[in-house]
Amino acid sequence: MSVKIQILTACLVCLLSLSTSAVAKVYPVSNQQQYQQVLPKLIAGDTVQLANGVWQDFEIIFSGQGREDAPISLRAETKGKVILSGQSNLSLAGQYLHVSGLVFKNGYTPSSAVIAYRVNENQLANHSRVTEVVIDNYNNPDRHDSDHWVALYGQHNRFDHNHLVGKRNKGVTVTVRLGGEANQQNHHRIDGNYFGPRPTLGSNGGETIRIGTSHHSMSESFTVVENNFFDRCDGEVEIISVKAGANRIVNNTFFESRGTLTLRHGNGNVVENNVFLGNGVDHTGGIRVINRSQLITNNYLEGLTGYRFGSGFTMMNGVPNSAINRYHQVVNANVHHNSFINVEHIDLAAGSDKERSAVPIDSRISDNLFFNQNNQAPFSVFDDISGIRFSNNIANSLENNVISQGINTANIKLERAANGLLYPLDEQQAKFGVSKNLTPVPKADTGVSWYPKTEPEVAFDSGINHTLASVDSLYHAIKLAQNGDVIVLADGDYAIDKTLMINKTLTIKALNEKAAKLTFSKSALFEIQNGGNLKLDGLHISGEQSPDSVGNSVVRTSKWGMLTNYRFRLTNSDISQLNINHSFHFFDSSNHAFANQIHISHNRFSNISGDIFRLDKETEDLGIYNAEYLTINHNQFEQIDGAVVKLYRGGTDESTFGPHLAFNHNQLKNVGIGQRNKASASVYLHGVQVAELSHNHMIDSAKVVIEHTTGEPISNITHNQFINSGEPTVTELYAKGKPTAYMADNHISTGVDNH
Repeated sequence: MSVKIQILTACLVCLLSLSTSAVAKVYPVSNQQQYQQVLPKLIAGDTVQLANGVWQDFEIIFSGQGREDAPISLRAETKGKVILSGQSNLSLAGQYLHVSGLVFKNGYTPSSAVIAYRVNENQLANHSRVTEVVIDNYNNPDRHDSDHWVALYGQHNRFDHNHLVGKRNKGVTVTVRLGGEANQQNHHRIDGNYFGPRPTLGSNGGETIRIGTSHHSMSESFTVVENNFFDRCDGEVEIISVKAGANRIVNNTFFESRGTLTLRHGNGNVVENNVFLGNGVDHTGGIRVINRSQLITNNYLEGLTGYRFGSGFTMMNGVPNSAINRYHQVVNANVHHNSFINVEHIDLAAGSDKERSAVPIDSRISDNLFFNQNNQAPFSVFDDISGIRFSNNIANSLENNVISQGINTANIKLERAANGLLYPLDEQQAKFGVSKNLTPVPKADTGVSWYPKTEPEVAFDSGINHTLASVDSLYHAIKLAQNGDVIVLADGDYAIDKTLMINKTLTIKALNEKAAKLTFSKSALFEIQNGGNLKLDGLHISGEQSPDSVGNSVVRTSKWGMLTNYRFRLTNSDISQLNINHSFHFFDSSNHAFANQIHISHNRFSNISGDIFRLDKETEDLGIYNAEYLTINHNQFEQIDGAVVKLYRGGTDESTFGPHLAFNHNQLKNVGIGQRNKASASVYLHGVQVAELSHNHMIDSAKVVIEHTTGEPISNITHNQFINSGEPTVTELYAKGKPTAYMADNHISTGVDNH
């Protein structure tokens, strides 16, 4: 090509660009009808500007053919001032589309996604970008009705610098779909986003990011997940679930997030430069490796407590000749230059059983730093690991280390560098583990600058105290109270004739312990609703004025299930005479209600015809349950016809953490022996993952019944006295062999014990 032709071509390109700029238009629209009129007119370079305000029930289809140098844009008049509410969503189709500045809240999507990079299977978005968009608690009110917040289809799309917080119903927060060639080898980029707290779902389906599905796991995606901040993303055991090949998970920060980055399916993925900060939070995990040719390098992991499939680092066993949706053998994994600092568990050949018998092979773990301040070795080996070669790693002195070669022991002293990470002071030792050039992504640098990153929970007792002396003022105070407020009841009797609806974080306490007596004439005294968290302190609650009917309760959750997780606390209180008819319970959870935490301490329960805690409504056996943490310590239970606890998690799903029960220092007398107690137990646990029963004193009561299902449950029963109360029974419903519960130092006897 001659110089003159080159100059002429450049001039034509310049003129075309100037022409496009000259005709490009900005279309301000203030209602849906105007938007529909403008949409067909859009050409490359044009912009649609949505007027500030609330747009109700707006299903936006944004389509057009932009160009790389002249995208078609959809933007807010002012970032953060355009609110999509009700049943609104956004679908993109075409080329080079750009969306920014919108907020989705106060509603839920009427389709399968809030934002979809397609209109239908044939109309996809390519080379398109969604940036500076907020999705805030935009959830289907049925927690088990599944949808996605973002679904990426097509190719070469970007989802960046967005703020997503509070996904509460089932479904992945951001999913990359690979069905059909047009969605594969997509080269999507998910970067700079703030993934705010996602509460525990209590079932499978709570991932924050999923790339692909098992059906397309042999396909390559080439998706990059980069520079994101994962803030307490606790939905389930997989925070990021990679189910495709050739992806890069690079330079992300995981802060106190329960679960792991899981290479579940697909080969040839890279996990590099990520920072996992657990800060000792329960079930915080790191990286789980499955499949072929996975590279794990320069990742920093500190303060992680997770175990089994949620460990700080896990290398799985596979299934020989595995079906596409099961566990493929680990082959050629390369794990090098990572720092594992105060990581409690590193599991190798994990999941080994009759089916998962294909051990890792041709794999290397090298040049890593292992340091545990408590000098406890983190390694657990569940099968033959001769196919994993350890070489040139360094560790401090670790007790009971089962890895005999490839880890050199040294006197290591650590110091926190300017990047906030710990490194060995010794220069030679600092060559192991992560590079000093690693820069964790700060929370402040992700998402948007104009939308606050608020705390997900309001603490009890963090508001104003209101001292009351009458029932009428109690009704009024509950209605007007703000989150965190405390209602203090003066001494006296409070005859309550309506159920008290709790839809905020609220404490109700007695001015003087047990000097405020509450009776009630409805079927329930309290109902915890969406947004509700309740703390009761120092009260005397009696069922003597309750209806003469079956199935009353002191506390219940909303009858039709709840979207938001709740907390309940009861301390220093007296609960009595819940016996005006049979099956009068203290706490009765509905189906599809989920408690993050229930904490009961220093209370007395007496003369109750039903159960104390009924957390057994999810009987579909799908791995769903009613409470994550149930803590019952230092209480007295006497003359209880039903069980103190009925806690149920059925099915074989392995993607959740709980339930957890702590049952310690309690006294039980004549508990669980009523004819209607079908469990024939004072404590009945089915599928509970972690149970601790210690220093309890049980007299003339039904026995403790524990049924282990799946997930290698931990049950410790120690230092208890069982007098005329039978010996606890533990049954393995799925695993073969002896029960895995640990029982020690229990005193079991019949007759009177004067000690």
